[in-house]
Amino acid sequence: MRRVLAGLTLALAAAGCSSGNYVRTPQAASIPPAATGSTFRAPDVMQARGTDGVIGSEANALTRRFGTPRIDLSEGDARKLQFTGRSCVLDIFLYPLEAGAVPVATHIAARARQGGAAADSAFCIREVESEAD
Repeated sequence: MRRVLAGLTLALAAAGCSSGNYVRTPQAASIPPAATGSTFRAPDVMQARGTDGVIGSEANALTRRFGTPRIDLSEGDARKLQFTGRSCVLDIFLYPLEAGAVPVATHIAARARQGGAAADSAFCIREVESEAD
C-alpha cells in the first residue's frame, strides 16, 4: 500500500509541474531593427495671422527677439523653444525645410500660463517680445 501511495504522490507531483501553474521568467522585449536609411520629410509650415517674423526664423534670431528661452529642447533635427510672458506661454517648433538645412520656426502654439487654455498667438508674441526688452 505504501508503494501505491508513494507512486500516486510522485505521479501527482509530476502532474502539478506540468499543469501550467508556474511563474515564467521575464523575457527581454524584442526591439525592432534600426532603420537602415532615413528619408527626409518636409514639415508643414504654419500660416496664421500675427506670426510674421516668427515663422521662418532661425533659433538665434528668435532668442535675440524674445530673450533666453525657458525651455530649449532638441531631438534629432527638430527643436522646441519655449518663452513665457506674464499671462501666456509661447512654444516655437523648429524643423529644417530640406535635408541638412538649419531648422527654422515652422509652427507656434500659445496658451495661458494659468490653466493652459489656448491663447491668441499674435498677442502672446507681442507680450513675450515686450518683456524681453
